[in-house]
Amino acid sequence: MKNVLQIVILLIILMGSFSLQAQTKLGIKGGFNFTFLNEEQGNFGANQKVQTGYYFGAFTNLNIKNKFNLQPELLFISLGDFKFLNAPIYFKYNINDDFNILVGPSINYFFDFFNAKLKVRADLGLTYNLSSRLDLQMKYTIGFEEIAPNGIFLGLGFKL
Repeated sequence: MKNVLQIVILLIILMGSFSLQAQTKLGIKGGFNFTFLNEEQGNFGANQKVQTGYYFGAFTNLNIKNKFNLQPELLFISLGDFKFLNAPIYFKYNINDDFNILVGPSINYFFDFFNAKLKVRADLGLTYNLSSRLDLQMKYTIGFEEIAPNGIFLGLGFKL
């Protein structure tokens, strides 16, 4: 627990320090998630069931070069009985002024799971800018283990 708290504090400090630069944007986001669980196995299968939840959190967008950005996030996710922190670090590519692709690792810390509380997943996302400050977001999360199943996240982001 102590290590996770240190990671969270470090991410918040990094997000805040990067926001002081001119080409950095802070924002908040939230939405719904749909997670695909399989009661017999850790992947898609015959007894698949979908569980819905919600998420909210903060992000920062760091301009690296031309159309490339780095976008770390810190999200709180609630999914049925599970509550956890999600800290993805995305490499973001601007296809054009409105569409972006995000890809990267995602670290999850489960608050209420009895063992192996830290899980790593891979994310692939798309954003569509509805305006200069508001965007529509969708991401697909690939879980590598039984307790880190695949999921789809749909939500909105607001740049401060």
